[in-house]
Amino acid sequence: MKVEKSIEISATPEEIWPFLVEPDKLVMWFDSFKKCEYTSEKHSGIGTAYYVEEKVPGPLRKINFEATIWDENERLTLKMASGKNVSSYEIRWKLTKAPSGTTFHFVEDVGMPFGIVGRVLGKIGQGTADKMVEGMLVKLKNLSEAR
Repeated sequence: MKVEKSIEISATPEEIWPFLVEPDKLVMWFDSFKKCEYTSEKHSGIGTAYYVEEKVPGPLRKINFEATIWDENERLTLKMASGKNVSSYEIRWKLTKAPSGTTFHFVEDVGMPFGIVGRVLGKIGQGTADKMVEGMLVKLKNLSEAR
């Protein structure tokens, strides 16, 4: 299941970036992340590792992510290193300067478990996932603009 959305934020990329990489700030807007923490001493750059517990319909997802792209204040890609109740998971975020501040581009690509049954459930849940991400982006916008 893939969700791709963008939003204009009246804030600089430097003001938005902490909400993308700091676990305590990430859970403030990424609604399905019920728990997020670093899993090593490394807290920036490629190789930064996170543990996430994500609550979506179905069983709790327990996922270890690793940053595979980390261009500070520009791009971040988190890829699942291991996980439970999902077959693959990649999150890609891009910040682009715009006249009004920043365009934030969000892509989430989740491989559903359980073969064809998972793919069917993913298609059924696509609309819900799209709406959830739209709401999350509004939260990110509000938090970033309030700084």
